[in-house]
Amino acid sequence: MTQRHPIGVFDSGVGGLSVLRHLRTQLPAEQFIYLADQGHVPYGSRSATEIIQFSQGMTHFFLQLNVKAIVIACNTASAAALSLLREQFELPFVGMEPAVKPAAEQTKSGKVGILATGGTFASDRYARLTAKYAQGISVQEDPCVGLVPEIEAGRLDSPKVHHILQRALAPMLAAGVDTVVLGCTHYPFVLPMVAEIAGTAVSIIDPSPAVARQTGVVLRRDNLLADTTQSGSVRFVTSGNASSLARQVEQLLGWNGVVVETAVWAKEQLSLIGYP
Repeated sequence: MTQRHPIGVFDSGVGGLSVLRHLRTQLPAEQFIYLADQGHVPYGSRSATEIIQFSQGMTHFFLQLNVKAIVIACNTASAAALSLLREQFELPFVGMEPAVKPAAEQTKSGKVGILATGGTFASDRYARLTAKYAQGISVQEDPCVGLVPEIEAGRLDSPKVHHILQRALAPMLAAGVDTVVLGCTHYPFVLPMVAEIAGTAVSIIDPSPAVARQTGVVLRRDNLLADTTQSGSVRFVTSGNASSLARQVEQLLGWNGVVVETAVWAKEQLSLIGYP
């Protein structure tokens, strides 16, 4: 791989756009290919085996396009597949993880709330994180069931979203948490409502900027950073509906005129990710 090759970014849907916007800000000379696996969204209720298969399939897709690195802009996929992908493929991977460590370091009450998917909470990766960094910290968890589909549908301030977040946050606030972690890349798109419910005394951690910084660190380490004179770009691909993703990018990021392609995998890759 060379400095001129693109970076692959994938998520189950639009959540990874919350990471992509920071990647574009911090690495403006890079070329990105954003792949939304909306044919399988949401990942949170799927088995680890399925998520691994989807992630392997998308990695094969990116390899066809000669990417120099892959950012797994999905907490659930990172929890299920990141370690295995690093073993199987010889290129740099940057993944997501709930910001347990910074939350544990930041909290003054010793009580932290984490909003993530059921898949993330059930993963060995999450268990290792909490065992390592949250000793002596009270961790309150909620999977926010139903929130990802609402965000995928663009209903960021609907009564249902408010109900899901109120139901999740009320017990945390009652327990005295002073720090809340957004442990799913979809959730930063409802951060204003989280902040409204949680109040000014509660800090909210979005790991996306840190992941973008880490991507720069990895590229620099491997001498893969694009020349700063290069013009950056983003190519959008979805396994779902292309026109829908174009509207979502405009709504969530304010990027107009985006062209989205429909993902077409070779037969062997299609079988890997479970397509007929």
